[in-house]
Amino acid sequence: MASGAYKKAFTGLTGMAVARNPTHTLGVLYSKNLRALAKMPADFPYRKHTEALINERVSIMKNAATIEEAEVKINCGQIEEVIIQAENELSLSRSMLEWKAWEPLCEAAPENQWKWPI
Repeated sequence: MASGAYKKAFTGLTGMAVARNPTHTLGVLYSKNLRALAKMPADFPYRKHTEALINERVSIMKNAATIEEAEVKINCGQIEEVIIQAENELSLSRSMLEWKAWEPLCEAAPENQWKWPI
């Protein structure tokens, strides 16, 4: 995709600046996230689903003729919002690594913890 062709004056969203090179920014964020996910067990559901989502979006970005086309296909707002989502997902992935969320609980969950309403 020719990221140089992306010219937008404003996002129309208060406080959100226009991304100057969204293709590069997303590429960096997605690469970092895939590296973080690779450190998790292959069968961990968060890893599987997040890798699938990232790979789908990478494919969309590579195959879209314009940023606007990619925005429509990703269907999660403007590309600037997709960048924020990617930043948040990277932060969560790094937290999941720290928490080791795939490991069993240290102790049994209290009875009815997952029952709603109680």
